[in-house]
Amino acid sequence: MTGAKIESVPFKGSPRPTIGIEWEIALVDKVTRDLSNTAAAVFDVVGDRRAHDGTPQVTKELLRNTVEIVTGVHSTVGEAVEDLHGTMDAVRRAADPLGVDLFCAGTHPFAQWSAQQLTRSEHYDELIERTQWWGRQMMIWGVHVHVGVSHRDKVFPILNALLFAHPHLLALSASSPMWAGSDTGYASNRTLMFQQLPTAGLPFQFENWIQFEHFVHDQLKTGVFEQLGGMHWDIRPAPKWGTIEVRICDGLSTRSELAAMAAMIHCLIVDLDRRIDNGEKLPTPLPPWHVQENKWRAARYGLDAIIITDADSNERLVTEDLDELLNRLEPTAERLGCAKELAFAAEIPRRGASYQRQRKVAAAAQGDLVAVVDALVKELDE
Repeated sequence: MTGAKIESVPFKGSPRPTIGIEWEIALVDKVTRDLSNTAAAVFDVVGDRRAHDGTPQVTKELLRNTVEIVTGVHSTVGEAVEDLHGTMDAVRRAADPLGVDLFCAGTHPFAQWSAQQLTRSEHYDELIERTQWWGRQMMIWGVHVHVGVSHRDKVFPILNALLFAHPHLLALSASSPMWAGSDTGYASNRTLMFQQLPTAGLPFQFENWIQFEHFVHDQLKTGVFEQLGGMHWDIRPAPKWGTIEVRICDGLSTRSELAAMAAMIHCLIVDLDRRIDNGEKLPTPLPPWHVQENKWRAARYGLDAIIITDADSNERLVTEDLDELLNRLEPTAERLGCAKELAFAAEIPRRGASYQRQRKVAAAAQGDLVAVVDALVKELDE
């Protein structure tokens, strides 16, 4: 790269640790429980709904069976979740007369990808043209959480340290055990599907922002992506908003689980940010090969995953490590006003994660996957 002119990537920076959430919601037929390609009709009824700060609250996604519900910028998890549910009520009112219910999980248990219609846009058309069969397979839903960070120099130290918690977040949120009518054997099949896209998967562990700018230069020059939004990492900087965006979680079908995951992410980032401000040295990053293995183990085994906890290759059951992690985050949760929401994360293993609940419903219904969709619709409606 010597002598190459590298364009800067400005990072807006956030003066406070704000939070924003994006929740991908699928539309399912009330009778057949298959996916319904009726998003355009829903958008027509909902109209141009915007948050207090002007953020569009209902946006399009790749497939016409999906609406994305987006919050404005908030100070607390509670405010953000209330924002989401106000918008969801509007979407539900629009969908109901169309014979459509709302659904959220990492994947649909039995829908076929070939029956899904694409949203036409220059960006999505280019994505499908490039990725072909794998792009058409992206019948998946997730939750994305943005947390404000004050300065670009903090972004990669925080991002690299967040990778220790990648398997915890994935195991807790895993909700995609089934695909096209079959149990895949994975807790999160969505995770393995999504990383097939050329710009998706684990982030590179850059040491600083300058290295990231060199990376962006290379990607833009070689046409890997045309804009930063085309970088679909599990955790990524969002320079335009001054945030770190965590995209690890499968779609979440209950309000309490959504709030718990958002609280955990908010606390993780704010805790790491505070430790940098206090002059603390963050943990030595896990080697990339350990990070990759932890991601696979969490996707495969969920809450039964035995994860690698440090660079010395020590291992531990993810739920045992989770208890210590949550205890460490409790003071941060108190300061951020999300102690109740964070505490619910510890309840998920005891109640059963979504992938476990789905398998239990399917077994009780002698393999009838319509019953699984019924259960997920009911959870989202509560």
